[in-house]
Amino acid sequence: MKKIKVLVVDDSAVVREVLGKTISGDPELHYLGSASDPIFAMQKMEKEWPDVLVLDIEMPRMDGITFLRKLSRESPLPVVICSSVAEKDAAVTLEALSLGAAEIITKPRLGVKDFLTESETLMRDAIKAAFLAGSGKSRESPAARTSPPEQRPPLKAQESGTSGLVAIGASTGGIHALETILSALPEVCPPILIVQHMPERFTRAFANRLNSVASLRTKEAEDGTRLEPGLALIAPGNFHMQLGPGQQKVQIFQGELVNRHRPSVDVLFKSVAKYAPGSLGILLTGMGDDGAAGLLSMRKAGCRTIAQDRATSVVYGMPAEAARLGAAERILPLEEMARAIQEYGAQKRK
Repeated sequence: MKKIKVLVVDDSAVVREVLGKTISGDPELHYLGSASDPIFAMQKMEKEWPDVLVLDIEMPRMDGITFLRKLSRESPLPVVICSSVAEKDAAVTLEALSLGAAEIITKPRLGVKDFLTESETLMRDAIKAAFLAGSGKSRESPAARTSPPEQRPPLKAQESGTSGLVAIGASTGGIHALETILSALPEVCPPILIVQHMPERFTRAFANRLNSVASLRTKEAEDGTRLEPGLALIAPGNFHMQLGPGQQKVQIFQGELVNRHRPSVDVLFKSVAKYAPGSLGILLTGMGDDGAAGLLSMRKAGCRTIAQDRATSVVYGMPAEAARLGAAERILPLEEMARAIQEYGAQKRK
């Protein structure tokens, strides 16, 4: 098996040392070395091109965001951001994500060596996820490749007491996917509930970003926020979001990790299956299987269900698992998701 070649770019000698040991200790990873800033990194990359970069943001001569902009224009490369700036400046982190950074690791300003040592598994998983995202590879099962789900006719409303609701789940690659979908929707559309795997403190900035590119309103959800047509609610980082009884409000709570995530797509989808059986569920790009079982619950409850196709997914993990389970009655490319939501909304208004 070909190892994933990793280059670390960080001005801290301690960080470079610890990350070097972390990467070298994984049989699936190959440590190419490190650079103290992007200028030195470019010199190293001329000799051997990495598969993944682990990149700091605050560095001398050239900061990580400027370097990421340059890479995104000239030679896109999977990137894991590992920076203390990510902890204090969500806007900068979101810019990094929009420029193609696949994963974010927030390191503290104090005790960074202990943190990185304790976070070996997190770092290794982030590097592998970034590689999968950048290479277009997938941990899909053979069943997902050979047994596509049943293709159904265009969406039509189910008979139910609900006035219409859209629930969306996403992980790696979801930043771009959600921007694509929401920016294509009109101001008048059903309420939308979104779980995007994202660390705490970033979801509010992400909601504000979506609010600036979309016609409909977008905000980070709070406990008790009411559902409204034309309003999209983002689950806050480190908190689960579920639909409450009566279909009028969302409930925000911490609880245990579900599928290694908080927020979890499954938590949202299963609550929608229980309380709003006439809804539309959409599972987008992402690594792992969070949301697949919940989408199956929605389908069994009478909901319409869609999964993103392999060709337009950054990582075909979550939607592939939904396809394998038979949870998705339709498989659509990213560019058709907004149309499907509009079609669903139009049917529910009749």
